[in-house]
Amino acid sequence: MTIRRGFVDITGGQVHFRTAGSGGAPLVMLHASPGSSKQLEPLIREFARTRSVHAPDTLGNGDSSPPLQRTPTIEDLAGGTLQALDALGLHEVDLYGSHTGASIAATIALLQPTRVRKLVLDGVGLYEVDEQKAILANYLPEVPVDHQGLHVLWAWQFCRDTYLFWPWFKHDRSGVRDIGLPSPDALHGKFVEVIKAYGSFRSSYRAAFNFDKRKHLPQLKRPTLAVCARNDMLFGYLDELGRLIPDCEKREIPGTGSPEAASETARLIGAFLDR
Repeated sequence: MTIRRGFVDITGGQVHFRTAGSGGAPLVMLHASPGSSKQLEPLIREFARTRSVHAPDTLGNGDSSPPLQRTPTIEDLAGGTLQALDALGLHEVDLYGSHTGASIAATIALLQPTRVRKLVLDGVGLYEVDEQKAILANYLPEVPVDHQGLHVLWAWQFCRDTYLFWPWFKHDRSGVRDIGLPSPDALHGKFVEVIKAYGSFRSSYRAAFNFDKRKHLPQLKRPTLAVCARNDMLFGYLDELGRLIPDCEKREIPGTGSPEAASETARLIGAFLDR
């Protein structure tokens, strides 16, 4: 399955996207932070068997331009994505979002509900106040670019430690994630996507961490599927998420850690979208 890449113009910059497949209801997929739509490639290939798939890099990530705002909100990131969908001629879509992408996807469904046929939210953190404060204070330290390349070392360790701890900076027993590391090649691929947007990737993170999900998600009016893999650090919020959103179904998925898992995840999500 060939995944093609391209750019569309929006106000103040460009959005990079990946696309594959043809026919069927179009599916727009929004990735987690940090990284880009590259990390969605296993699911893009699966869904592209039966429909057209479009996966933009969210503003400030991957190869997309940074947002114009110094401290963008989720609404700002959703607005940039909507401009990209306009440029791609996508007027009614199914919408999938993972982590930060889920917050952007939900906001798009709130801003333009008639544009979204069905909504899939994969991994949503419903943080308590103290947890949110700790994350905002420690998750995104400003490590300046220098001649010694210390920022490169920090970015590599940051990408690595997101697999080892949650949050990544909680280097004690209570923060350990028992999932192991991906292959060196996979970790390098994620690192490359992060380092090339080093000056801007923090902005989408902050927007997502500041997004008041408990206030806004109950306002969703589109059929919604809440999903999460058991080894996802946000799995513990899935039950509350299912109760928070009207007209919401809830399902555990196997994730994308293997081709078999990606295929089954696409099948479970596709059953909701195609019903």
